[in-house]
Amino acid sequence: MGLKIPKALKKGDTVALISASGATPTERLQPAIEAVEKLGFRVVVGETCRTRHGYFAGNDALRAKELNEMFANPEIDGIFCIRGGYGATRILPMLDLDMITKNPKVFAGYSDVTALHIVFNQLCGFVTYHTPMPSTEFIKDKMDEYTWDYFIKSVTNTEWCDYLLENSKGEPLDTLVSGTATGQLAGGNLTLVTASLGTPFEIDLKGKILFLEDIDENVQRIDRMLTQLSMSGNLKELKGILLGAWTDCGPMDTKNPENNLDLKTVFEEILVPLNIPILMNVTCGHVLPTMSLPLGKTITMDATNKTIRVIG
Repeated sequence: MGLKIPKALKKGDTVALISASGATPTERLQPAIEAVEKLGFRVVVGETCRTRHGYFAGNDALRAKELNEMFANPEIDGIFCIRGGYGATRILPMLDLDMITKNPKVFAGYSDVTALHIVFNQLCGFVTYHTPMPSTEFIKDKMDEYTWDYFIKSVTNTEWCDYLLENSKGEPLDTLVSGTATGQLAGGNLTLVTASLGTPFEIDLKGKILFLEDIDENVQRIDRMLTQLSMSGNLKELKGILLGAWTDCGPMDTKNPENNLDLKTVFEEILVPLNIPILMNVTCGHVLPTMSLPLGKTITMDATNKTIRVIG
């Protein structure tokens, strides 16, 4: 049985901006609000967008309380995470998952927001959206038509299916392992996927297709996380893998090249033995252009012919 699909947003709807993770730089807040308003939405700005507790957007209790309130409030039609950072994992035990399950809404963001995507998909049973965010991408001059198009179609046409997830022009997909697979799309940021292991909110990858990306992690740390993910047993019944952008994920030792492995070698040594279809270079992650992904929807991937299609 498929996950619930939240009601699509339309112009005039009210969107809440919140941060479940890091504090928003003051100078970015107003431009972020204006960027969302230009899309035709009314904006409610959460207290977490203006609050700081060290590296958090307010303390854990505030961040959890606000997210609960935005889901419970019938006047809020969708929730956009204004940024990532760190902190979403800390509030998971404080969320009212029963209430959130009864009030599915368009929920969008990525990076640290991966922790929330996993919980809302698995424990609350609704589709969420891995998308760029207002204070990080929306306000950049290089925010492009490809990125806007995927984002807008995702949140305003939630029933959208039978369409290709196509890379931006000039960025071909690469086959690591050929073959075809169909399954529910899951995942997001590798660091957050790995951090879920051994917790009550551990990602369940049985029968799914896993998307992974990351930023500012050297290759050795990516190796360590992928090894942990593999040894956890979570990849045994995985159907396929999509590897996105690995932004600024360079060598561990920049002075001694012989001490390093490249990222593709790590993928070949850890993931290829799974003997499932794997596509690399998916235009998604901490990059622009970037596509938006419907986490929880069913996709089919053809790694031989290098296509990805959302089918339901």
